[in-house]
Amino acid sequence: MAGGRSDTGGAAGAEAEGKDLLRFVACGSVDDGKSTLIGRLLHDSGLVPDDRLAAVAADSRRLGGRRGGLDLSLLLDGLQAEREQRITIDVAYRSFETGRRRFIVADAPGHEQYTRNMATGASTSEAAVVLVDARRGVTVQTRRHTCIASLLGIRRVILAVNKMDLAGWDRERFEATADAYRDFARRLGIAHVDGIPISALTGANVLAPSGETPWYRGPALLETGGDRGLVRPRRGRLPPAGPVGQPSRCGLPRVRGDHRVGDGSAGRPAAGLPFGPGVRRRADRDP
Repeated sequence: MAGGRSDTGGAAGAEAEGKDLLRFVACGSVDDGKSTLIGRLLHDSGLVPDDRLAAVAADSRRLGGRRGGLDLSLLLDGLQAEREQRITIDVAYRSFETGRRRFIVADAPGHEQYTRNMATGASTSEAAVVLVDARRGVTVQTRRHTCIASLLGIRRVILAVNKMDLAGWDRERFEATADAYRDFARRLGIAHVDGIPISALTGANVLAPSGETPWYRGPALLETGGDRGLVRPRRGRLPPAGPVGQPSRCGLPRVRGDHRVGDGSAGRPAAGLPFGPGVRRRADRDP
């Protein structure tokens, strides 16, 4: 599963056309809306064929759509277990484009036991969109995913405070969440984080600014005009961090060993990453 599922056939063509290509990972805690956000990007970009949309509509009715409507997360959850359990297990890759840039996004699972799959998605990404449920705020898994992104050298981070519609578009709640996240990110050496209040379900502030947030003057997540949001020119990657066994600023459970980022083999969890208590490395298990 760690290899992920891909639907990125046009990436080479985009590069041949001279379009800039940005790879990013959508990450964060479970049920913070990552799959719904990517489904929204695909849907609103007009990239979902009619037959696929009809199938998702049928599955939404069968499984009980989000608030009785179309469940766009089903565009990403391709495994039967994912669709039935309404969770993301594997990494799903999807591509879409605007007039100026092409994107390949990795939909990373939010459950703690699948954190190694998030690391797989982040390992080829140049940017990270970290989703946070506005009602819950920053969680341990939010910090864990941010730590992994930092260890892998990602320096372009956007905080998408999602489900703002369920929080009444409360400005104070958004600002408190963004401030708490930025404080943590600074400790990891991430100097700048764009915070954007969104609703992946309704599409507010995803492709275009929303009237729901007159108090927010920043860009939508993916504005098609100008160098704003994810369309803003990238600033490159930092080199991966050194030995994870050295003192870390992540503030997460300590993992034994002197393994470096990338020191692993196919089929085993990436050693040294902070999967948390209760998830043991395969090497630590009894034979």
